[in-house]
Amino acid sequence: MSRPKYEMAHVIERFGQEFVQKNNPNSWTLRTLNALRICRTSALGGHIEVCDSCGKKRNSYNSCRNRHCPKCQSSKQAIWVEDVSNRIIDTKYFHLVFTVPEELNNICLLDTASFYNTLFASVWSSLQSFGYAKYGAETGALAILHTWGQNLSLHPHIHCLIPTAAIALDGNIKKISKKGRYLYPVRKLSVDFRANMMRRIKKQLVDNKRILEYQTLINQAWAKNWVVYSQPSFSDAERVIGYLGLYTHRVAISNHRIVGIDEHYVKFLYKDYRDNAKTKSLKLRGVEFLRRFSMHILPKGFVKVRYFGILSNRFSKKVAMYRKTDSRPDKESPQQRIKRLTAFDIYQCPFCKKGKMQQVEIIPRIRSPDIFLRPK
Repeated sequence: MSRPKYEMAHVIERFGQEFVQKNNPNSWTLRTLNALRICRTSALGGHIEVCDSCGKKRNSYNSCRNRHCPKCQSSKQAIWVEDVSNRIIDTKYFHLVFTVPEELNNICLLDTASFYNTLFASVWSSLQSFGYAKYGAETGALAILHTWGQNLSLHPHIHCLIPTAAIALDGNIKKISKKGRYLYPVRKLSVDFRANMMRRIKKQLVDNKRILEYQTLINQAWAKNWVVYSQPSFSDAERVIGYLGLYTHRVAISNHRIVGIDEHYVKFLYKDYRDNAKTKSLKLRGVEFLRRFSMHILPKGFVKVRYFGILSNRFSKKVAMYRKTDSRPDKESPQQRIKRLTAFDIYQCPFCKKGKMQQVEIIPRIRSPDIFLRPK
């Protein structure tokens, strides 16, 4: 894929200071935006390489490796897919998506870490209770948090992969025989999930003495019909992990979706799922674009991929025999692994396509000017 004309770094460079002055974000948000701004630039240093065949020279700058950066995810995704493929049980899986209504967005923004932890806990509580009720065993889940919609709005939801295997009450592994479209009755599961989530949120608001302030939103969210989306089962573990790999390392917006930047606005593409997933364009003021993007910067150290039940570390030894054989080479450098997984050789000369790029000089880091100066 060709390099996009516009990038998140360009948006941050142009509108970052105005965004800070108007929204006064926390220090973690500032650190994240700055990392994206200087990714693969001289500010992070790097090295000079020369091709051993054609003699062409290039500067290769270091990446920021931030999990919110659109430029730093492809190799991480391939590595994650392989690691998880060698960890989970080789069986059929069901894909469920748990979503909360938009009325809870303002409550979410009060403390995103607490809200997302509550979302994970509510999802697993419902899945665990339905597993015991329907199959008499503790099932499991690989759960991944997403927080955005296509237009960068706040849209917290969790993708879950549920295996057709569980831990029975006697401690042995039990295979779940399921031929139908759904693993659980989704209407009942939706009602149970709503009850679990709302009970926890109300308790937090009561403890923080803010329940009266948000009671109207609580009532509106409770009055809605919550829907847990369910897909038919995947035939094998490899297929499901490959599918889920598309979700794990996505960021709120990729650089290829940004199609225009001018003095005041950012124009980007999005899919309108209410109109048969048609691709449309949306124009936002640069500061508003960064405000929306910043809503999806996860709290420092927050774990967005979690394993529950039979897929958790608690049962790793018990399910080892049900995992596929690990076929990875014994000794392999990170560069060799990336080449094997992505068919991309980072050492190949981009000019002649024959030689190998050899490092000849180190480029030291330089101090980048701080565009995020807080107002006095």
